[in-house]
Amino acid sequence: MNRIIYMVVRNFYRVPLWFYKIRKMGIKEEYYPHKERYEYIRNVVKKVNKSGRVEVTVHGIENIPSENGFILFPNHQGLFDMLAIMEACPKPLSVVVKKEAANLILVKEVVKALDGFYIDRQDIKASLEIISKMTAGVKEKKNFVIFPEGTRSREGNSLLPFKAGTFKSAVNARCPIVPVALIDSFKPFDENSSRKQKVEVCFLKPLYYEDYQHLKTTQIAEYVHNKIQEEINQKIG
Repeated sequence: MNRIIYMVVRNFYRVPLWFYKIRKMGIKEEYYPHKERYEYIRNVVKKVNKSGRVEVTVHGIENIPSENGFILFPNHQGLFDMLAIMEACPKPLSVVVKKEAANLILVKEVVKALDGFYIDRQDIKASLEIISKMTAGVKEKKNFVIFPEGTRSREGNSLLPFKAGTFKSAVNARCPIVPVALIDSFKPFDENSSRKQKVEVCFLKPLYYEDYQHLKTTQIAEYVHNKIQEEINQKIG
């Protein structure tokens, strides 16, 4: 929590302009291509991370598909996760976040500017609608990021089981699935300190449709889960 306050104080004079610009991009999105909106917000994220004394180290950037129309599936450690992913990923992303974030100032402006969605995992019908919208978006060559654990892990670098339903959009769109391992992403906001922290983002080899077309979503979920956990275990020794 100390770091959030630290970030706010250090960027206090910048926030009004950022808020105005991002909100404008979300309202008048027809004037701002999605790539331009993403790059602006990504630049803001980089400044926020740097001012908060968080270094994001990226591995496996070559594993991000060259063509748009893929979905990132990262583990979920905490509030810093999306800041790490956006700094790490040069390709434009749309986000899927839990509905509880819908009323958070700046968060809702960013989600709107990135053509993102809110998901209510307690409402099966609503969740299926979001999966359908994601599928349509991917077919239109948009890239998404969604957290298959459904909620953040409270176990540091240990993962919770992945929910198979989150992979239905990839299966329906027949798109690349990119596992993403986040390491120590819980530390910046969970530890009561503003000392320098390092977070690692590892893009693993993608699964293309021909790799998973004969698998059930439960099998895909387990495979991606295990690959991410193996990468984390290897990196932290």
